[in-house]
Amino acid sequence: MAATLTPGIWQLDTAHTDIGFSVRHAGISKVRGSFTDADATLEVHDSLASSTVRASIKTDSFDSKDPNRDGHVKGADFFDVEGFPEMTFVSTGAQGSTEEFTLSGELTIKETTLPIELAVEFGGVAVDPFGTTRAGFSATTRISRKAFGMTWNAALEAGGVLVGDQVTITVDSAFVLPAAD
Repeated sequence: MAATLTPGIWQLDTAHTDIGFSVRHAGISKVRGSFTDADATLEVHDSLASSTVRASIKTDSFDSKDPNRDGHVKGADFFDVEGFPEMTFVSTGAQGSTEEFTLSGELTIKETTLPIELAVEFGGVAVDPFGTTRAGFSATTRISRKAFGMTWNAALEAGGVLVGDQVTITVDSAFVLPAAD
């Protein structure tokens, strides 16, 4: 990463970023959605291992394209957005090549902070027609929603439960390097 990225503090370009999730529903299909309000900084140093990422996501920006479900998930059974308006991620290390690496960090949802690992693919660096330097990344991880205190569920008549435990999180992001003063 350091060999292709200019050292400095890069800012998340929210207009070119998607933070998505999927979770098994009723044991037969997956529900997908996204978080639409996030902020992050990527602090690039001389090596991949010493570079850091800090991110926060507004839990109220949860959007599964179903207002009834969104209201339930934003409530006390899941995110409790009034009591916990954001979740955060702070990286603790990275290892691998500059093109594909594992980003380790701590994810905090509600009152629970747990270590996670994201499989990251570096998309490269480009200067857009407006002179802005951009870097792209794709990342994915799986978490247990129960481990973060989101245990609500409903039993199904045929057996099983309504909402799966494993949540896949995908992040397709762009960061921009602020212009030098």
